[in-house]
Amino acid sequence: MMMASVEEPEVQFAQRLASNEKPLRRKALKKLRSYIGARSRSQTGFSEEELLKLWKGLFYCLWMQDKPLLQEELSTQISGLVHHFHSFSAQLLYLQTFLTTVKREWTGIDRLRMDKYFQLVRFMFRQMFEVLQRSEWEPSCVRLFLELLASALLQTGAPPVGLQLHVLDLYLRELAVVGAQELSAAQNLVFIEPFCKAAAKTKDRSLFRAICSGIFSTIIDQAPFAIQELMDELQQDTDSGQASDDSGAEEPERQSKGTRDAKKKASKRVNGLKAHSEEEDEGDEDNEEDEEDDCLSDSDKPLDEDVGPVLQFDYGAVADKLLELSSRHNTPSRNRQRLYKIIKVLRDLSQGSFPQDEYPEEVSTDEDDDDFGSRKRMKRRHTEEEEQAGARREESQREEDKKGGAFITKFKTKQ
Repeated sequence: MMMASVEEPEVQFAQRLASNEKPLRRKALKKLRSYIGARSRSQTGFSEEELLKLWKGLFYCLWMQDKPLLQEELSTQISGLVHHFHSFSAQLLYLQTFLTTVKREWTGIDRLRMDKYFQLVRFMFRQMFEVLQRSEWEPSCVRLFLELLASALLQTGAPPVGLQLHVLDLYLRELAVVGAQELSAAQNLVFIEPFCKAAAKTKDRSLFRAICSGIFSTIIDQAPFAIQELMDELQQDTDSGQASDDSGAEEPERQSKGTRDAKKKASKRVNGLKAHSEEEDEGDEDNEEDEEDDCLSDSDKPLDEDVGPVLQFDYGAVADKLLELSSRHNTPSRNRQRLYKIIKVLRDLSQGSFPQDEYPEEVSTDEDDDDFGSRKRMKRRHTEEEEQAGARREESQREEDKKGGAFITKFKTKQ
């Protein structure tokens, strides 16, 4: 029995991490960092079974932690352990065993503890994106990560629905936090390709709606902010070209070259929204309004505080990918109809048009689109009825005023 305990240190770690005593849990987590670093350097490394044992202890280590700030700190430490592995395959196995553990334990998490596990899932994906960032977004590493994501979370009936929805909600946000300044539109398309494939072939309505809401709706909703960010970058590049006006006579050539390079860079990142940048170049007639905007302080300018970093997409390429996948014979007809509506909106975006008013109705993912449309019509009808009622009240008030005026005139005449 002593030999067995020595041969299985993962079991000892799991027991101490799940201890009722906080100092013992903290000490075990500190030792685990060193153990992972030393063990991952060895030729044997970790097996899937060993990491599952460690994750059992880490899961209940967070279970025992109370107070939100301490929970956040612990989630940061647990997710940060991925950086102590010395190979990408081991780091990916750490994520895989984490997802296996969370899927197994998900139904046993009560509502009072659910928030801290939501947070842990978010931090784990953020740390994995940082791992990919440190690899300089190596295509082979990205491919392996996306294969794991598809097999673990996008298979019908495989993961708990709540976990699926949460990952779909956080995916683009966390990717933007880590890679918005580095990833090109082509790379971003690769990161959403598993969701495009799942949307085209799944028969699970809840999964399809979640993909449309968490991925495609997010891309479309953030399009104006992505374009604005790109135009700001273009303006900065143009200003930097103009800032060297005092350097010499050859400056006009440099300035035009710097402007052309900036436009080329913007065109490369926006990929399909050239019409919008051309409209910006023709906006000289609005110089007075621009000068007024420049005079405003940052606090006076209208900003959406909820929008953080946004990813750049080639909307035409995304539409082409969805069209290719949704045109296959194994795509359910219901999915195909909704994807075609999304494709239409993406085509409009690629031409520089922002159909924001029409989007909620055009790309509705409700089970019954007729009900969604009828709710909108009912709201419009209710507004019209209120306006008519207000007009009737005004008309009746005018009639009463006329009657009152006639009565006063008649009374004065009698006197």
